[in-house]
Amino acid sequence: MPSVMLRHNAKGQLTFYIAKKDQEEIVTALEFDSPERWGGEVTLADGSSYYLEPLSAPPKLPITLRAKRAGEA
Repeated sequence: MPSVMLRHNAKGQLTFYIAKKDQEEIVTALEFDSPERWGGEVTLADGSSYYLEPLSAPPKLPITLRAKRAGEA
């Protein structure tokens, strides 16, 4: 499971950065994005998906979290 950084870019878009791959993509969908729950499956602009363990509230960004490719056991 790679560590990823989530932050907002200059345009206010949520970005997902994977340091191990030196890859940064715009988040196009987030499974849970409410005051009570945040995270779950994340879909990126390149079509790939990752899973973030849901948090009980939206985090203060930027934040580094562990993610796994969606669909992995």
